[in-house]
Amino acid sequence: MGNYAIKVEGLGKRYRIGERQQYKALRDVLTDALHAPARAAGSLFRGRDGRGPGPESHIWALKDASFEVAHGEVLGIIGRNGAGKSTLLKILSRITEPTEGEVRLRGRVGSLLEVGTGFHPELTGRENVYLNGAILGMRRAEIERKFDEIVAFAEIEKFLDTPVKHYSSGMYVRLAFAVAAHLEPEILLVDEVLAVGDAAFQKKCLGKMEGVAAGGRTVLFVSHNMTAVESLCTRSILLEGGKLCLDGTSADIIKYYLSGANHAGTQLPAGTHNLLDRRNPYSPGKLIAQGITLQDSRGESQNTFLMGQEMRVVVDVKGLSQYRDAIVGVTFKSVAGQWITSINTAMTCSHVDMPRRINEKAILRIPAIPFTPGSFWIDVSIAQQGIARLDYVENAARFDVVDADVYGSGYQVSRYFGLVYLEGTWAITAGA
Repeated sequence: MGNYAIKVEGLGKRYRIGERQQYKALRDVLTDALHAPARAAGSLFRGRDGRGPGPESHIWALKDASFEVAHGEVLGIIGRNGAGKSTLLKILSRITEPTEGEVRLRGRVGSLLEVGTGFHPELTGRENVYLNGAILGMRRAEIERKFDEIVAFAEIEKFLDTPVKHYSSGMYVRLAFAVAAHLEPEILLVDEVLAVGDAAFQKKCLGKMEGVAAGGRTVLFVSHNMTAVESLCTRSILLEGGKLCLDGTSADIIKYYLSGANHAGTQLPAGTHNLLDRRNPYSPGKLIAQGITLQDSRGESQNTFLMGQEMRVVVDVKGLSQYRDAIVGVTFKSVAGQWITSINTAMTCSHVDMPRRINEKAILRIPAIPFTPGSFWIDVSIAQQGIARLDYVENAARFDVVDADVYGSGYQVSRYFGLVYLEGTWAITAGA
């Protein structure tokens, strides 16, 4: 039988591209049934051009995942956005049905996946506590024994009898976590619980999860906060592109993940990008950007960095010797294309002292990456001082930033706070 709390075998989830999942009322089900024959007939005339039922109109969010979690084990789940982490937890929570494979769970499952998941918006905080306990199969007496602890932890006494649809996202998450952690499910699934909330609440959550783990309950913890994962989880798994690509100690998995080795996708080292094979270069002239490499402080190539980590952007340029006043610059953008900032060699006066050889490297050193967790693009430009642009490569390199304890307070800074974070300190003094 094995001493497992969770056993996953060949698990996969396939979605149709463009299909929206939603909960349906009875009238929606009846309407769908009436229109089903017409849809079936229409599908006969749709070809395999992405609009029909062919395999190219589907995407596997999770594919062939297999692993076991022992009773009392705390397992970290790591991966970039879209890797399949949330899909996996939704299947384990029985919110989503798998397309293939099998899941075996031994024990009651409590989950905190998204803000307010499992809450009924029209019910009050008090009513939702009892509802969630009933869903877990707990008796009313059991819930009542834990009720005061839940309310005290969530710090929402004033709003206990207010419908949760009027709660802020912070109030939602405090109550949701308090319910999930205090109603004592044997298995607790947590997805990015630290993404919302203040520093004190985040510390309290981490402390509670440590207590839950010490109490012998099984925890699956999804987070981009590598510090929290390494602190809570002795073992982690890494998902990439919907597939489980690595399983081992958290320290080893995090090191591998931050190295960017699993994102290489080509024979080049992670973080190294050839710019000569780009389509439609801006200029096929004598001066051209040949490549770009992203490095850490040791000069090792990578494309995943911690917040506050040193980063080096190395641009390989051919032809600088013919343009003594040439300027090399980079622009940082969000993955959605939002411009963040730019910096070039003229701004820092470094173009004056640049050597003049045929092939040269322009190196930008960023002492501490100021971006919050997410994905970013870098554009590369080369221009002649005061005259014209000589070369330009849009989206020359992409990199990811993951959370780190940049303030030394245990506080997780998320994209919720904006694209960049500020280095600074607060002081509280007596008023006048």
